[in-house]
Amino acid sequence: MFKVIGMGPPPPTLLSALRDRIRAKHYSPRTEAAYVAWVRRYIGYHGRRHPRDLDVRGVRDFLTHLARDGQVSASTQNQALAALLFLYGEVLGITIAAPTDHLQARRPTRLPSVLTRAEVTRVLERMRGPTRLMASLLYGSGLRLMECCRLRVKDLDLTRGEITVREGKGQKDRVTMLPRSLIAPLEEQMRRGQARHVADVEAGGGWVELPGALRAKLGDGAARGWPWQWVFAAARTYVSREGGERRRHHLHETALQRAVTVAARAAGVPKRVTCHTFRHSFATHLLEGGYDIRTVQELLGHRDVRTTMIYTHVLNRGGLGVRSPLDSSVGLGR
Repeated sequence: MFKVIGMGPPPPTLLSALRDRIRAKHYSPRTEAAYVAWVRRYIGYHGRRHPRDLDVRGVRDFLTHLARDGQVSASTQNQALAALLFLYGEVLGITIAAPTDHLQARRPTRLPSVLTRAEVTRVLERMRGPTRLMASLLYGSGLRLMECCRLRVKDLDLTRGEITVREGKGQKDRVTMLPRSLIAPLEEQMRRGQARHVADVEAGGGWVELPGALRAKLGDGAARGWPWQWVFAAARTYVSREGGERRRHHLHETALQRAVTVAARAAGVPKRVTCHTFRHSFATHLLEGGYDIRTVQELLGHRDVRTTMIYTHVLNRGGLGVRSPLDSSVGLGR
């Protein structure tokens, strides 16, 4: 991470207004934290000048600084630009065009790391408890890490075999498949969770954080209701700062990340395996199985099919893959 010299705390009212606007737009907590951090860096880079006193040239210079001095990736530079455009447009009410003459960070072209079906099985077999079930959903349903962690009881339709992903990446809802083999384990997971929730309510707790303004719309009953509880709830409760309610958070994502890393190492998989590797493998194996790329795009929640096209490298693999002309020539390649 690069260091911005002379960075000090920005005006607190500006950051408060930024946070309020982000929450009003129902952006995720991670997006909020990222946008606030970029605004801090932007102000620090310009010697704590108020963004209102800067224009598109200030944004251009900051983006160039990130690429030249910070050596950030293209995706990181784009996130910084999105944060600043949000600041100007949504908080300050100033319309600025995205600069086009700044130094562009280099966008690496990398194929995703993908496990074979046998490797997926070996990793999952070395996992136990809720984290095994969560990793199975990453692979079996193509969920992102936080989409899995933030699943609520109401999002699962065990009868239809569907999962509704609420406010996924890009603030979009989508429906994806729920593997039939996971229905019984999920029923058991929710039986245990419901028993614990009943005990929490009887002890004066049982609250859960609701997204956006739903608390005001639905009332306190929803915040303690079973349908809104996390499928994978944390073992410990906490007291919220807002109202002093005893709540449970969802299982922290680092618990699943650690479990996957340990299991992959124990399975002897000679690849870098992360939670997102299961999602890559989900998409790749569907395309290998002959499913239409538009179907895979919908299941993954990709806005642009070009994002899904990265998985077409499977055309070079397996019995369904493209056959080299060399292998079709008599007497060659032997």
